[in-house]
Amino acid sequence: MSTYDIIAVAQWVFLTYFLMLNGGYIVLNFLSLFGMREYFRASSVDSLPKAYSEYELPISIIVPAYNEAATITASVRALLQLRYPEYEIVVINDGSKDETLDVLMREFSLVTFPEAYRERIPTQAVNAVYVSTRFHNLRVVDKNNGGKADALNAGINCARYPLFCGVDADSVLQPDSLYQVLQPFLDDSRTVACGGTIRIANGCTVRDGFVEKIALSDSTLALFQTMEYLRAFLFGRLGWSPLNALLIISGAFGLFRKEVVVSVGGYRTDTVGEDMELVVRMHRKLREQRRPYRITFVPDPICWTEAPEDLKTLRSQRIRWQQGLAESLTLNMGLFCNPRGGAVGWAAFPFMFLFEFLGPLLEVSGYLFAGVAFANGWISLSAFLAFLLCAICLGMVLSTSALMLEEVSFHVYPGFRNTMRLFGAALLENFGYRQLTAVWRLIGLVRWLTGSRGKWGDMERKASWSEKSEA
Repeated sequence: MSTYDIIAVAQWVFLTYFLMLNGGYIVLNFLSLFGMREYFRASSVDSLPKAYSEYELPISIIVPAYNEAATITASVRALLQLRYPEYEIVVINDGSKDETLDVLMREFSLVTFPEAYRERIPTQAVNAVYVSTRFHNLRVVDKNNGGKADALNAGINCARYPLFCGVDADSVLQPDSLYQVLQPFLDDSRTVACGGTIRIANGCTVRDGFVEKIALSDSTLALFQTMEYLRAFLFGRLGWSPLNALLIISGAFGLFRKEVVVSVGGYRTDTVGEDMELVVRMHRKLREQRRPYRITFVPDPICWTEAPEDLKTLRSQRIRWQQGLAESLTLNMGLFCNPRGGAVGWAAFPFMFLFEFLGPLLEVSGYLFAGVAFANGWISLSAFLAFLLCAICLGMVLSTSALMLEEVSFHVYPGFRNTMRLFGAALLENFGYRQLTAVWRLIGLVRWLTGSRGKWGDMERKASWSEKSEA
């Protein structure tokens, strides 16, 4: 085979890959439209609390905290004001080096409580359990540092209720979010986990843990990430959910049936993507056991979180996410095309493996090949433009379709100006930003191959959107 034959084959390989990638996302887009229609048909958010009054299952909210002294008070106060009949808050101080524990003890009048700690999932040593003398449903667990997954496991060990909700200490829940994320558990007793939507808080005004004003950030990076989150949640996860093939529930906001999580071993502490790995493992083990179950997603309950506004922090985040994705898939390869795998084993897992796990390698190689081949005259201008049309223009189509789905459904960001800014981001992110994130993801893949891993707690946050009232 001659050099030009090899180049011709490479052209078709990369072109076919990009067509398959974007074609797969377009199919997910149509599935999301169907899922959104069914969601609005089956439920009315306004009537949900009345419809299920006195039938709500009690929930344990687990809040892992590491060096959160600056924001933990506002976060806990916001959680204490959620609209839900019966829930408890379990804050896990994961060996913080700052004054996180002192702040909690002072602000919520904590006292030591001689609670029997049942270690159903092994964790780092628990030093003490505190209860609030002011709020009957608030407890704080102080333990040695073990990372976010270890803190969540300690929270599960302490949780008193059958459902638990993992929430990041720097995230903000809408007051009625628990009602909404609970709905699948009431609709179908087979439901073992449910995730909600994560939105970018940059640009919003948050006071005492509640979103007072919704707006877009002036940061271009934050704006691009807003579009990414719209794509990921509105047609990424919403598309897989009706097929019971959802592989990711964000660690910032997810509701789980406690006994099922305990039965599969809890969160793994040797991964950086503990949230995704748990969900993939639940799929694998429950299908191996032939147990009926549902893992689902509801688009309306919102958790607001801060996105990085500098390249260094964003780079670290995306590298860590790719490592976590690689770990989650490779540790559960038994699900891949398993005879009992169903849609998750035969569709979602192969899709994630081909387009998310191997995607950075193929995408970066495709761009490099096209550029080098055109510069050296190995491919024609028409072939080069066809590649760019596939890689860039189809990316624009996906982003704008996600924006259209957002506008016809929830329309969270009101006003013509916000819509046009999002539309501009949907177009401009394809010229440099998506290629840069592909490079970072490739670095994450390489780091996974070499055995290095990131650590929880290295995210630098500004919290410029969060304010504290004088009261």
